[in-house]
Parts: sequence; C-alpha cells; structure tokens
Amino acid sequence: MQILIQNLTKDQVDTFGLVLLSANIKHEIRPSHGDWELWVADDAVDEAQKVLRNYVDENRAVETRTESQLANYRQTWAGIWGGLILLTWYVAVHSNPDMASIHRTYASSASHILRGEWYRSATALLLHADVVHLVGNLAGVGVFATAVCSVTGWGMGWLLILISGICGNLINAYFYAYGHRAIGASTAVFGAVGLLCAYQFIKRMRSPGSRFQIWLPLGVGLALLAFLGASTHTDIMAHLFGLLAGMVLGMGYYRFCSKTLAWPWQASALAVCILIIAAAWLSPVMK
Repeated sequence: MQILIQNLTKDQVDTFGLVLLSANIKHEIRPSHGDWELWVADDAVDEAQKVLRNYVDENRAVETRTESQLANYRQTWAGIWGGLILLTWYVAVHSNPDMASIHRTYASSASHILRGEWYRSATALLLHADVVHLVGNLAGVGVFATAVCSVTGWGMGWLLILISGICGNLINAYFYAYGHRAIGASTAVFGAVGLLCAYQFIKRMRSPGSRFQIWLPLGVGLALLAFLGASTHTDIMAHLFGLLAGMVLGMGYYRFCSKTLAWPWQASALAVCILIIAAAWLSPVMK
C-alpha cells in the first residue's frame, strides 16, 4: 500500500473512499496528525488517480486540500478580551485628572502625524470621547474582531486588525493633511470588516459558482460602511480607509495563508501587537 492523497478532511477522505469503492479499487483510510490520508494498493495507483481525477472534473464542488482551502470559523473569545481592554483603558484615561492633556498628546492629529508623530495613528485607537462612543466600538469589536480572530487565530487576528486601524489613520491623516483630529477604535473595527470581506472574497474565488457572487462580500462591506460608519459626528473617511486597509491586507494574508497558524505564531503575533502599542504610548515620553 502507498499514500495516494494526504492532508484531507474527514468528509473529503470519505467521499474519495466511496468513489474508489464504487470502482472496486482496494484502499485504506488512515488518520494522520489531525488530517486524513488515502492509501491504495501499489498496483492500483494509476487507476485510482484516474478515477479520482475524473470524479473531481465532473464534480467541481468537491474541494481538496491541494486547492489550498481557507481556515474555517472556530470559537474564540478574543474579541471579548479586546473589548475588556478598551473598557479598562477608557476607565483609566477618564479617571485621570489630566485627561484633556492625554487626548491632546495621543489623539490622531493629521498635522502632527505629518510632522512625524506616527504613534498617534495607534494610540488614538484606544481613546474614546464618551460612553456612547465606547459602547458602539465595544459592540463592533465584539462582533467583527471576534469573527476575524475565529478565522485567523487570536494573535494573528489582532495583529491584522491593529495594522488595518493604524494604516487607516495614517491614510486619513495624509488625506486631510491638517486641521483634523480623531479618536476611537472604529477605524480598526472597519479594518476588521475589511478583513472579513477579503476572507469571503478569496473563499468565493476558490469555489465554483457565479462570478458575480465573488464581488458580493466587497459590496456588503461598503453597505456596512454606509449603514454603520456614516452617521452624524463620525469620521467617515477614517472608516473608509480602515475598511480598505483591511481588505487589502486581508487579500494578501488569505491569498498565501490558507490555514490557521499554530500557537507559537499566534503568540508571536500578539507579542508584536503589544510591542507596537507600548512603543506608541511611550514615544512622547521618550522624546
């Protein structure tokens, strides 16, 4: 016996096993490190390959791991933990008697960012004007950030969301050039929306179906922007740039990373997040 196909899901290996059984080809199904392998007799390899190739050609809906599937959703509490951090930060800032000075120093100011104070694009994500502002972003983090982390993992998900938010604020600063200030995690929240749109876009590209349906996730992202991110007193351009940054970043990530990374990578990604935030908040102090 020798391996015909490896790294299969249980559904895939069962399906291929039935196909070989119907062709009266001797085979075995064996587990391997969380995946499954399909083994066939030494003298039946060529015939088995031909039978399965014909089956796949006739049933395009059947995907194999060789087509680089995207990771599936899995349960995670990462978004809830992120929301608790935002809440804790809000309480700490608003209980400080020098709160106004903190906002002046760390808010996203276009003119200051253009003068080299890049850290504001990160620190502004943790600042909120009032409870209403905070609650809206907590809801967004709870829903969208949780969904991103359920696909990419608890560390990589937050790194992608953070970078999307930072890029959104940086682009927004260059867009306005001067006279514009902003705070809040909403830019990162829409970055998470963009990451989810990119995930669905890539997933649909790799599946059979109408070419029109491929573009639906991107349309949904823009619809969410119009519905959630364009209300009165919101920074629509920051939301838009966060969304676009998330889409672009997601396209690149999901294109080359089809599986959720193992925990050492997740821990490393989370460590990078902490380093970025720490460096941003310490930047004014270190000057």
